[in-house]
Amino acid sequence: MAEMRKGRVEGKVALVTGGAVGMGREHALLLAEEGATLVVNDVDDEGGRRTVDEINAKGGQALYLGFDVSSRAAWDDAVSRAMDAFGRIDVLVNNAGILLFKPVHETSEAELDRILAVNVKGVFFGIQAVLPAMKAAGGGSIINVSSIYGLVGAPGAAAYETSKGAVRLLNKAAATDYAPFNIRVNSVHPGVIRTPMTKDILTTEDATQDILRGAIMRRPAEPKEVSWAVLFLASDESSYMTGSEMVVDGGYSAT
Repeated sequence: MAEMRKGRVEGKVALVTGGAVGMGREHALLLAEEGATLVVNDVDDEGGRRTVDEINAKGGQALYLGFDVSSRAAWDDAVSRAMDAFGRIDVLVNNAGILLFKPVHETSEAELDRILAVNVKGVFFGIQAVLPAMKAAGGGSIINVSSIYGLVGAPGAAAYETSKGAVRLLNKAAATDYAPFNIRVNSVHPGVIRTPMTKDILTTEDATQDILRGAIMRRPAEPKEVSWAVLFLASDESSYMTGSEMVVDGGYSAT
């Protein structure tokens, strides 16, 4: 008799931020499908609970924790609640992020502060908050969602690109600091993804092709195409990867 297939993250507890819609939702659903117990975060309580309800309806196990990732106190409370519920955190997916389409000279101080608070401090605080749990468990995998625009520049999104470049180097610094504890830290760099965040720029085929002009594949990705990379990094299949950049960009950075 054929042995029943075991999920690629069976028995792991994963915390995914920004899990209400788009990539975060798909990351949570795929990790749950592959056997993980999920803690789903967002500030969109309705959307976050929808993700959790879908996981639980399919026979998985998930908990929703609504909090602002830019608050360290909120992170500490959330990790405490997750530990009370499930006893461990094996995987952190720092996915929550916001986007701003403005060049340097049009970006206000308040806009810059907000982008950095969510996209950089949110990742930094997430790493800080889960470290004790991962150390106690003997290791873990932290996956920081940056962007192709954390690797290359493009016009009209200076604050966003600044934040995603910061995530890239924070990722490497954390990988260096926590390798002795068997905590792996890797970044994912999506290209243009068809999500609610990009719906206002992928409005027509001409607009889409203009944005994709550097991508070899000439199409946006669907969110799940990024989630497969997240799943690999969450699983033990990537056990010898840390401080790495996994690029999922349709070939944008190849030319």
